[in-house]
Amino acid sequence: MSPAAPGPGSLADLTGHELAERFASGAATAVQATEAALERIAATDERLHAFLIVTGDQALEAAGEVDAARERGERLGPLAGVPLALKDVLVTKGVRTTAGSRILEEFVPPYDATVVRRLREAGVVILGKTNMDEFAMGSSTENSGFGPTRNPWDTDRVPGGSSGGSAAAVAAGQAPLGIGTDTGGSIRQPAALCGIVGVKPTYGLVSRYGLIAFASSLDQVGPFARDVRDAATLLETIAGHDPMDSTSIPDVPVDCTSRLTDGVDGLRVGVVKELFLEGTEPGVLARVREGLERLERLGARLEECSLPSFEYALSAYYLIAPAECSSNLARYDGVRWGLRAKDSADVVDMMQRTRQAGFGAEVKRRVMLGTYALSAGYYDAYYGQAQKVRTLVRRELDDAYQRFDLLVGPTAPTVAFPIGEKADDPLAMYLNDVFTIPVNLAGNAAVSVPAGLSDGLPVGLQLIAPALGEATMLRAAWAFEQDLGLSTRPVSHEEVRS
Repeated sequence: MSPAAPGPGSLADLTGHELAERFASGAATAVQATEAALERIAATDERLHAFLIVTGDQALEAAGEVDAARERGERLGPLAGVPLALKDVLVTKGVRTTAGSRILEEFVPPYDATVVRRLREAGVVILGKTNMDEFAMGSSTENSGFGPTRNPWDTDRVPGGSSGGSAAAVAAGQAPLGIGTDTGGSIRQPAALCGIVGVKPTYGLVSRYGLIAFASSLDQVGPFARDVRDAATLLETIAGHDPMDSTSIPDVPVDCTSRLTDGVDGLRVGVVKELFLEGTEPGVLARVREGLERLERLGARLEECSLPSFEYALSAYYLIAPAECSSNLARYDGVRWGLRAKDSADVVDMMQRTRQAGFGAEVKRRVMLGTYALSAGYYDAYYGQAQKVRTLVRRELDDAYQRFDLLVGPTAPTVAFPIGEKADDPLAMYLNDVFTIPVNLAGNAAVSVPAGLSDGLPVGLQLIAPALGEATMLRAAWAFEQDLGLSTRPVSHEEVRS
């Protein structure tokens, strides 16, 4: 299915800041924008399956409250009234939250995650909860317990993962903004495959309170948007210290927008040799190298650098993340909440049956890998060694930032691949995150920004910053985006529906 521009004039096709300008001028209301988003979801989601639940009535009520506040002359935030798609891994009070797993199919949380609370306080209109790889374990959103999500650029292909539902929703015009989580690339990789902007913030910059954990030392919440300005504004909205999260960074001012338009002139950018691996698709490499030339023309000073530990990051990640997953998912035992298997002989049988029925194949695979890596006699040989590699990755990045302001490379080695192509080959699937994983191990910040098309499908350029370097990173991403001027959009809702 070939890409085509959506119909002109629809509020569903505007960015968040374009909607905000219309709200301020009286040309549109939050209710109208929400209605347009809900209409787009109704027209496209039977095919895309980006959403697991659409909270239309709640969204319209929230939008109406924003419009009423605006009429009263209240001072509102820059995203007040703008619709958003929320990954179903953040708990929402009174609204089912599944993490893409059958084991939580009927779980209705009694409270909001901190990120959700901050979005509501900012007047952002939450449209519903989006599909994802189960417990955020995957790179294609094919591992969801509720069926795969499809890429709006080509509905026979994956949107990436694990935050594929939010990425597809933003790309398809179902919402101008989205929230995802990134444990090993799960914001940046789907952003690249769906042709949008995705930000993995510094670990601890955004609260994880109310985030259903996969790997607690790696998980981080971040924004999706159609352009860098919206992504920066959304990051400012959700970031900041949270006393409910022990890993939250205290007393750090979050300013991603005041210098967004300052350009890249004079920035020192390291081109990471290990991010240009054999096996990367030629079209991806071509667009990324064109992107490097663009940055240089804009005034950035580029120089190749080598980070040898990146070669071992993937292996280290697939020991550390499953180990933490094994520990975190032990709580799903059929006793306290979630699924409970019936007709069990005893409590042990009940736990076994519950986990067998509730967890999908990829979750079971990672739980077993992690349990093995943590077991007596193997801990030092596997998990301990992986943590040493993690330390090397962090140290090499710290050293690199003595020379460079930013690092750069591809976001993903391929464009979106056909649904089912890698589903039965875990190693091939894991390699989709080979360029994104080192950032998570180090806890640094990174963004994927659209860099053009290869065979009609989007390619992402990844900019990597030191911890708390989001302002410089987004400034470079904005300059690149504005100079490239990429206006191509995926298929219209009429084509998706057909």
